Amino acid sequence: MTKALTGGLLLFVLCLPAFAEEITVAAAADLQFALKDIATRYEKQTGNTVKLTFGSSGNFFSQIQNGAPFDVFFSADLDYPKKLEAAGQAEPGTLYQYATGKIVLWVRNDSKLDLTKGLAVLLDPSIQKIAIANPQHAPYGRAAVAALEHEKLYDKLKDKMVLGENISQAAQFVESGSADAGFIALSLAVAPAMKEKGRYFEIPPDFYPPLRQGCVVLASSKKKAAAAAFVEFLKKPEIAELLKRSSFGK
Repeated sequence: MTKALTGGLLLFVLCLPAFAEEITVAAAADLQFALKDIATRYEKQTGNTVKLTFGSSGNFFSQIQNGAPFDVFFSADLDYPKKLEAAGQAEPGTLYQYATGKIVLWVRNDSKLDLTKGLAVLLDPSIQKIAIANPQHAPYGRAAVAALEHEKLYDKLKDKMVLGENISQAAQFVESGSADAGFIALSLAVAPAMKEKGRYFEIPPDFYPPLRQGCVVLASSKKKAAAAAFVEFLKKPEIAELLKRSSFGK
């Protein structure tokens, strides 16, 4: 090998990101758009890569308890990562509340429903199906039930409920016409993929318990440094602003 070639190879190696790794992230479905943007920014700044998997927080919690090989867990319910921390399944000191979620009632643009009536509009006889995330394991589903109970509507409407595995699937039910209305995350309603397709009523936050959301590095992770760096990245002012623009509160 010539000196010139050897020198060029050495320069190439030195320019590679040090200890570049791929981390695997389990994330609540309401983050489907915002977290992709955050991960892209993190990858550009660090050279690490982020593999994102979206679903319901409760399902991920069960999978992690049973040894699922994730590095970071983003939950729409802060209690799930807190429970992992208490059980020794989360890396101490990495729990971080990154946002508070908001829930809306969403309909397609072609719907005749008058959303200025608030949740009472769901009593309209034209409504046959109402989409929510499964409250057994999805925090947004529990928030939807709480909001309906607050307005004394749940018992009147429970037989019309169609359950999505997570908040993203509930949104798909309404978007596709499989449901006439649905409870979805505000972050999904304002995302580019959906904001031109429908209208929404933002449910008052005192109708349901706060959707405090948190993330944590998992104790089973073999890439704790890169995983912790990703959690720290969320604390940057520009990321907080990105989450705010995505309609997450703090």
